[in-house]
Amino acid sequence: MNGCEVQNMTTITLSAAPKGNGYQAIVTLPDGVSISSAETYPSIAEAMTAAAMRLLAMPERLETLDHSEMRTPT
Repeated sequence: MNGCEVQNMTTITLSAAPKGNGYQAIVTLPDGVSISSAETYPSIAEAMTAAAMRLLAMPERLETLDHSEMRTPT
């Protein structure tokens, strides 16, 4: 491959879907764990922000991502 090192990237999905009278967002981690916004919000942006903030409030989940990256061969 032209002497280039291929690196695996961690994929985290942030999506939003209609729920009730608003939107609910979901953060899906590589291990299949999903973290959703706790409530519905009037806009997609608000729902996504809430789900992302919920993930940031769980530093152990973010640390787990770092540790899994260290074990993944490149």
